[in-house]
Order: sequence, then C-alpha cells, then structure tokens
Amino acid sequence: MKYLILIAFLASIGSICCGYFLDLPYSQKLIGFGVIGLFIVVFPLFGYYRWKDKDIKDYMLTQENLDKMRENQKNKTY
Repeated sequence: MKYLILIAFLASIGSICCGYFLDLPYSQKLIGFGVIGLFIVVFPLFGYYRWKDKDIKDYMLTQENLDKMRENQKNKTY
C-alpha cells in the first residue's frame, strides 16, 4: 500500500510538472489530472493507510481521556 501511494503521488506530481514546463496543447489537462489524482486518489489512500489500525477513541476528548491527561500532568516533573 505504501508503494502504491508513493507511485500515485509521484505520477500526480509528475503530471503537474509536465503540464507546467512542457508546451503541449493539453498542458492544462495534465495539471488538472495531476491535481485530481492528488485529491481523489492519493490523499484518501494516505489517510486510510495511516488510520487503518488506530482506535478513534484514543483521539477523542472523553472524560476518561481527560482524566488521564490531568493525571499525567500532575505526575510530570520539570
């Protein structure tokens, strides 16, 4: 999955760069497809890859997590 994301990212960036630097009749389409590739393909895949094994409750501000944070703050020594 990591390599698929990397390949899609490089392809999107390459498409955007080719659109900017090459004088082709379809340069604007290359830029557009690169941007669409980033926002429709790369960012959602990256988000899924990073969050697939995480528990969302660890990142929510519940009373239990607030109590843990307060307890950790009391035990810290500077």
